[in-house]
Amino acid sequence: MTTVDRLVLLFCLAGGAPADGAPRDLLVPPAKLPADLPKLAPLLQNSKSDPIGDRAGWENRRGEVQKAWFDFLGRFPRERAPLKAEVLDRDEQPAFVRERVRYQIEDGVFTDGYLLRPRGKTGKLPAAVVFHATANSQARQSAGLDPEKPELHIGVQLAERGFVTLCPRCYIFDEGTSYVGNVDKMRERHPDWKGMTRMAFDAVRAADYLASLSEVDPARIGAIGHSLGAKEALYAAAFDERYRAAVFSEGGIGFSFSNWDAVWYLGVGLIDPGADLEHHQLIAMIAPRAFLLLAGESADNDRSWAFIDGARPVYKLLGAERSLGWLNHRQGHKYAPEARKLAEEFLERHLKPRP
Repeated sequence: MTTVDRLVLLFCLAGGAPADGAPRDLLVPPAKLPADLPKLAPLLQNSKSDPIGDRAGWENRRGEVQKAWFDFLGRFPRERAPLKAEVLDRDEQPAFVRERVRYQIEDGVFTDGYLLRPRGKTGKLPAAVVFHATANSQARQSAGLDPEKPELHIGVQLAERGFVTLCPRCYIFDEGTSYVGNVDKMRERHPDWKGMTRMAFDAVRAADYLASLSEVDPARIGAIGHSLGAKEALYAAAFDERYRAAVFSEGGIGFSFSNWDAVWYLGVGLIDPGADLEHHQLIAMIAPRAFLLLAGESADNDRSWAFIDGARPVYKLLGAERSLGWLNHRQGHKYAPEARKLAEEFLERHLKPRP
């Protein structure tokens, strides 16, 4: 069997399109579970360790989990500043119009990025926030303006499929200082925030911006990201219910899987054996909305299955198992062709109206 044949077989086993057009099964575990599979705390237990068996019980438990996370991360501002959005530049492509845009996060704090509007589409359109990977070109990468790694031109790829896409710049790439320096500047305003808190709130404002556009259906907004961007997509969907679907590509889902202890993410001291927090809780907070994890045998590998399996009982309780998915394409820290195909089908299935 060739390498291509093995990848095709893997893709089919992990959710390749069935011949009869039925929804693909994205919950096939690895053929052999790794010996170091993380052991995660069960989610369908209340604070007294009593089992949870209904939606109301989970909603109460979800509130407790959310509070624990906000206690750790710090709270978002209660009021949101006006967006004060403006278009800085514009270029026209055959399938879309690309605009460089700027909008306000908090009073006096702005970000910029690229908005891609599909051509020839009418009515309210699905939309996606595309969070870029770690790259000096930052938002230019996902907006298709960086010729390196064209597979990460995810904003372009989705715009060509009829999505309005917003490619914002992560704040750690603000000019004038380093990643750490930008976290320090943020903490002058919010001393209790983690670096990741600002990224999560930026995702809230990105959804605000998309929802303000006349051509966007605010009930059909998704999030997708690779590496750094995957982390942002996870937190976006966990803390803003307007994100109806999220794709997490090679972000390192477990605290010990990648550099979550960096100050621009969650900081040192996070990986505590007695800690009550882990990311299967955030996946469960997304339920019943859609979540797809794409592993490549790098930041994420077969151990990442534990996080999908850990959140799965919540999805099952809510009747939404088909909204949860996982694939290990085993091609390294890449947004591989199989991953792209699956991600696009997943977002279309959950964000585009069905005939």
